Amino acid sequence: MSYSLVRQRVIEWLDDNYHFGEAAALIKDDEASFLDRGVLDSLGFVQLCLFLEKTYKLKIDRKSLNRANFDSLGKIARYTSGHKDYKGPR
Repeated sequence: MSYSLVRQRVIEWLDDNYHFGEAAALIKDDEASFLDRGVLDSLGFVQLCLFLEKTYKLKIDRKSLNRANFDSLGKIARYTSGHKDYKGPR
């Protein structure tokens, strides 16, 4: 449940801040690389992390900011919903 809620919030954030209603169509696959597809640039990742920290009341360790955790919608949703400090719907 939390994975799908985080997933949807990230898509909404992308729509509101970068892709104006086209994020889901641009991503197509939850495991598609955001960097390789041009979904976000480095500044966008910083802004997304700040959004996740504020929205879900968690602190993202800067060592965790890597492609293994943040390079796709699926990775972001899994990392966020599985974070020890996650404060969102379960």
